Amino acid sequence: MSKRQVLMQGNEAVVEGAIAAGCKFYAGYPITPSSEIAEGMSKRLPQVGGKFIQMEDEIGGMAATIGGSLAGLKSLTATSGPGFSLKQENIGFAVMTEVPCVIVNVQRMGPSTGLPTSPGQGDMIQARYGTHGDSSIIALTPSTVKETYELTIKAFNYAERFRTPVILLLDEIVGHMRENITVPEPEEYEIIERKRATCKPEEYFAYKPDADLIPPIADYGKGYHFHTTGLYHDETGFPKGQSKDISNFLYRLHNKILNYQDEISLIESAYLDDAELVVLSYGGTMGSAIAAVESARQEGKKVGWIKLITIWPFPDDFLLEVARNVKRFIIPELNLGQIQREVERVIHGEAEVLGLHRVDGDIIRPEQILEMIREVV
Repeated sequence: MSKRQVLMQGNEAVVEGAIAAGCKFYAGYPITPSSEIAEGMSKRLPQVGGKFIQMEDEIGGMAATIGGSLAGLKSLTATSGPGFSLKQENIGFAVMTEVPCVIVNVQRMGPSTGLPTSPGQGDMIQARYGTHGDSSIIALTPSTVKETYELTIKAFNYAERFRTPVILLLDEIVGHMRENITVPEPEEYEIIERKRATCKPEEYFAYKPDADLIPPIADYGKGYHFHTTGLYHDETGFPKGQSKDISNFLYRLHNKILNYQDEISLIESAYLDDAELVVLSYGGTMGSAIAAVESARQEGKKVGWIKLITIWPFPDDFLLEVARNVKRFIIPELNLGQIQREVERVIHGEAEVLGLHRVDGDIIRPEQILEMIREVV
């Protein structure tokens, strides 16, 4: 049977990827440039026996998404910059209560209302540090429509595997980009389901981890009784006062992700073997970065590229190793250097780091990156 070719928008790829991953619940509030995701889920979920609800605001949208997951459904919400800010308190709640869910942020220019339909990449640091307190998070960022489809599935897999919220960081470029993609057959992708409780209800402890640091989860309404709170809690879920157990609990929330960073971290690269300069980028800016590097190599310049797919956890060790073998990085991004500063942090001065920033609501074009390459190589 021939595979189906579809002209698909990035936001539509989120919808179809979520359905393929087994998503059965969506709660959210419409906001550009992510609105096509809500529209698509409102049509597709009833076709597969799922539920869609439009909430009164972004805060309620995140809360309902958590509730849908606690009831046993793979759950999704989508938003853009201002809405992402509003979701942060409940994202922290999902981290603390270890509720698997996927949050899509189709980034636009900010701060505040900013430019609602113009591309931006200004929420990269917010994705990691937006909720208060120390917490670990998984965040992925696609650069093509096909990759958006694949990473949406991957985001659900990570959420279910590690019992944690996962953030999918698109930008307006990718969200509204259209590509002709081959829709994969269902069997082509591994679909991971959460580790559910199998013990007797009276023996269940909601937050007692297995050897992999991840506790089995039970669905509300299936006979298992457990307490869910944003307070620090013990294995039963009930609040726990100040003690060494609190420290151990927080370290476990970190380590259940960091111990599996090799599994979670997704990076692509090219031409690093002989590169003296590396263009590092992500998301909708990556296409321009690759085009610029290809042109530079045709001119005989020793230039390579790195595409960050997993943004958090950040690939510290990989980038430090690369930095020891090159002279400099160029980092084009639609912000004032959020990922540039992360690279500077991890490479400890082993290479020069140059930022190429654009914050006027327009895209970074290949010619701009190529011109900068020519200036330094």
